[in-house]
Amino acid sequence: MVATPAVKAWRSRLGLVLLLALLALLGGCGHRDDGREVVRFWAMGYEGEVVAQLIPEFERRNPGIRVELQQLPITAAHEKLLTAFAGDALPDVCAIGNTWVSEFALLDALQPLDASIAATPSLQASDYFPGAWDTGVIGDTTYAVPWYVETRLPFYRRDIAERAGVKAPPQTWAEWKRALEAIKREVGPDRYAILLPLNEHEPLLNLGIQSSEPLLRDDGRYGNFRSAGFKRALAFYRDMFDEQLAPVATNRQIANVWDEFGRGYFSYYINGPWNIAEFRKRLPPDLAGDWMTMALPGENGPGASVAGGASFVVFKQARRPEAAWKLVAFLSDSAMQVRFHAMTGNLPSRRSAWQAPALAGDPYARAFRDQLERVRAVPKVPEWERIANEIKLVGEELANRRLSVDEAAVELDRRADAILEKRRWMLDHHTLGTAP
Repeated sequence: MVATPAVKAWRSRLGLVLLLALLALLGGCGHRDDGREVVRFWAMGYEGEVVAQLIPEFERRNPGIRVELQQLPITAAHEKLLTAFAGDALPDVCAIGNTWVSEFALLDALQPLDASIAATPSLQASDYFPGAWDTGVIGDTTYAVPWYVETRLPFYRRDIAERAGVKAPPQTWAEWKRALEAIKREVGPDRYAILLPLNEHEPLLNLGIQSSEPLLRDDGRYGNFRSAGFKRALAFYRDMFDEQLAPVATNRQIANVWDEFGRGYFSYYINGPWNIAEFRKRLPPDLAGDWMTMALPGENGPGASVAGGASFVVFKQARRPEAAWKLVAFLSDSAMQVRFHAMTGNLPSRRSAWQAPALAGDPYARAFRDQLERVRAVPKVPEWERIANEIKLVGEELANRRLSVDEAAVELDRRADAILEKRRWMLDHHTLGTAP
């Protein structure tokens, strides 16, 4: 049978596909057996995609090491890590959320890093923002090194504030309250001074962390939300809604937070550094000089805020712990943090990185640099994220006047105490930290 031109072309394409597949297979086999140490690195979300661009430079500087990067979706990362722990299949190194460090330390899954840090002159704890560094320290042991940091602070309409007579960013709650009241008078009954979305726990938590009193007491056994400091935060939060300075709404009920901010539906919005890029992109160019960021006011002066972000950990199951630490040291270098910021907008955790012109010269980032000196770690208990969700739910009840300030404080303690019941039992029976 004589092959037609179409059949010949099809055979030619098929042969090319098979050849390419064979070459890929052979190349893959050679890649796995090239004699280099393999470091298994897991990273989450968008950062996991972007960090892949930095890996070739690390491998060039460390020709005996090859990095196998696996990108994890954020929504599935926590479960996947726990499953890998149970199956003895954790990677060598991973970037995890700061609030997860205590959980994996409790599982005895993390390699203590103090000796590695001491042996790495390029990585000095003193160069990191203290509150961010503290998120990785459990007791007297360092288990995590901050990669990038985030915190929340107010974005605000400077033009509306100035029209209302607010000439400088307020630094205390009393000053902020007066500014919000002045703006409300300026914008009228159909607009608001601030947006405090009821489906987010961060605005209330950032007010509550201002106090010197801890959020949990007795080594994390019980909630401490009935403390005088947290009750003052609850009262300040409640006043925002009682005086109609803030709408009783979630951000899902706001059609588009950037558009509504742009048209002046609200003038203050407490959010994270990723919104610098969003506001720049989404607001009209003629508003570029009309909005700004400011540090979070505190009860009696510039306030604290929560230290968020992600940190590097090396797992005890690591097959190549020394090589894994080299990767951590590389990605923690100030120059790498500056490059990573340029690629993602994530804020560097090291002070020295903020000397780069792109950061030092950014007027919107300046308030974050100031705020990072006053960030604080949330309580270092594995149950914290569940407790934070209860802060959101009780805050919604408070804003809707279904609970008084005193009732909200009692209810938060009740819910936190129920969540912490197992922790109390483990502490009382001296089993905490001895998980197999």
